[in-house]
Amino acid sequence: MLCYIICGDFMNIGIICEYNPFHFGHIYHINKIKEMYPDSNIILVLSGNICQRGDLSLINKFNKAEIALNYVDLVVELPFKFIQSADIFAKGSIEILNKLKCNKLVFGSESNDIELLTILAETQINNKEYDNLIKEYTSSGFNYPTAISKALCKLTGKTIDTPNDILGITYIKEIIKNNYNIDPICIRRTTDYNSKKIEGKITSANSIRELIKEKKDIKEYIPKEEYKYLNSPIFLEDYFDYLKYQIIINNDLTIYQDIDEDLSNRINKCIINSNNLDELINSIKTKRYTYNKIKRILTHILFNIRKEDCNNKLEYIRLLGFNKKGKNILNNIKKEIDIPILTKYDNKYLNKDLEITKILSLNPKIINKTEYIKREYKQKPIIR
Repeated sequence: MLCYIICGDFMNIGIICEYNPFHFGHIYHINKIKEMYPDSNIILVLSGNICQRGDLSLINKFNKAEIALNYVDLVVELPFKFIQSADIFAKGSIEILNKLKCNKLVFGSESNDIELLTILAETQINNKEYDNLIKEYTSSGFNYPTAISKALCKLTGKTIDTPNDILGITYIKEIIKNNYNIDPICIRRTTDYNSKKIEGKITSANSIRELIKEKKDIKEYIPKEEYKYLNSPIFLEDYFDYLKYQIIINNDLTIYQDIDEDLSNRINKCIINSNNLDELINSIKTKRYTYNKIKRILTHILFNIRKEDCNNKLEYIRLLGFNKKGKNILNNIKKEIDIPILTKYDNKYLNKDLEITKILSLNPKIINKTEYIKREYKQKPIIR
């Protein structure tokens, strides 16, 4: 996800990303932006230790920020409360870009057809039949992404069913709904996000994660500055026993984000006979609940993310790192921004982040647990 802003004499380009892990495809996109806007500064809105599709970040968010600062100028964190469905993820991400005075958005796309994606986004907002069709398809057992694709196809005759195009439509819809001064532009993706197949030096993050799980060498697929951090990557699977414990002691799971009574009963029924995360997800998932949706819901349970934790209101922007150009960006916007930019730990806003970090530290792969936890509240923004 990429965008740029013009602020005074500066053109600032923003990227919304997860970098799990950071690879040569990401460098390709950054370099394309620099070709398009050679005198620009680059801002990064980065998912932290939890990613949108339910995965954990292979490496700590501060390490991700450190790596990214080899290529960009300013890194801020997307708050955990927005690591939900595509609609909520887009809401938080786009709102941050708007706060940072972004007026052009560039995102990866399979179709590379911004006119079509804009038409489909406008259809979601303006066609009254759209919401009725979504209710009809979801009531029939289709999951939400499939319902979106089917509804749009029926209304426009156009089929969009690839993940980045669907997410791109969601970004555009958020821009239109809020009348943000952001002009969407897309860049064709060089890989399939969901692909597990290695097809060259530029490959998907998903395929690299699969290689790591299989204990295969990934050195040729990631930049050298990241390789040193991937000697002990963490996965949600590593926390299965803790997750199982959480489910067993909390019989009513409706306290957690995205869980209704039926799903709570289904999870409680399936947990007893499940021996690992994959077994659990596959026993829970249905036509309506996708694998990734269930995985994301299970992270809510593991990290005790309750419905009251997710008000979807952007209350702050957390600064992870910057260079000299990034400092200039902050100086140019600080008088106009109406929410705090956090440069140090603030219990008012970040106590749940510290709780998540403490749970992450339970992983035996994390050797120095005390230092791992301390970093959450002692780490200052990385300065290059």
